[in-house]
Amino acid sequence: MSRTTAIPRSPRLHLTARVAAAVFGGYAFAWGVVAAGASLMFAAGMGFHDAEFLASLFGVLAFLTTFLWAFAARRLWVVWTALAGGGALLAATGSLVQSLLV
Repeated sequence: MSRTTAIPRSPRLHLTARVAAAVFGGYAFAWGVVAAGASLMFAAGMGFHDAEFLASLFGVLAFLTTFLWAFAARRLWVVWTALAGGGALLAATGSLVQSLLV
């Protein structure tokens, strides 16, 4: 009989890693959403404060979604990869667009 999911050797360590992924990874991803969203909306012609406010709202929604997904996902390495990599990619996009605007 084969197992579909492996039982972690240390449940406390696994839970700590999930909480860290949810909080820190979710924050990094949300920060990237805000950075990329604000710079892209401003580049598209929206006023700066309006773009910043709307991107912040998207960032809150992104944090909530990624926070819940971090606990629902089967594989923790996928969560860390998606949140850290996605956050870095979004932040780099926001930085690139901002540097092109100046």
